[in-house]
Amino acid sequence: MAKKVLIISSSPRRGGNSDMLCDEFMKGALEAGNEVEKIFLKDKTVHPCTGCSVCSMYGKPCPQKDDADEIVGKMIAANVIVLATPVYFYTMCGQMKIMIDRCCARYTEMSDKEFYFIIAAAEENKGMMERTIDGFRGFLDCLERPQEKGTVYGIGAWKVGEIKETPYMLEAYEMGKQL
Repeated sequence: MAKKVLIISSSPRRGGNSDMLCDEFMKGALEAGNEVEKIFLKDKTVHPCTGCSVCSMYGKPCPQKDDADEIVGKMIAANVIVLATPVYFYTMCGQMKIMIDRCCARYTEMSDKEFYFIIAAAEENKGMMERTIDGFRGFLDCLERPQEKGTVYGIGAWKVGEIKETPYMLEAYEMGKQL
């Protein structure tokens, strides 16, 4: 049965290393017959959460007028969510963290989702990347019955395009194809 897959690419560079891994995952998922949409966060306007508590205390929609509500709605509608980030100072980039924070208003509606994580980093030590993955897992800890299905650790790629010469491109493709 085809799944509805949402890929959220938070790279500030279109065609950056983490974004290229997203494209490979998407290629595999499409070939497997799934419905796939990739959101490139740089093309969207997503403001930081202001902590106004309108959503959490009063159950009202976020008063900010930006693209976050549309993205969160797509996350709720998806069966599979792929969160992809370049790694900066051993954690997710700010664009991804802001998007996760903006899920506050409706995160309780994100139940029973499959999650995949894609990271790209200059660092070659995979163990050092766990801090970034732990940030994603912290988000999942707040959701009902999330399933962490896989992670592509695109390590050792500093300059744009270096990821192409690694086995992580095929890994991302195969992970998408196995949905």
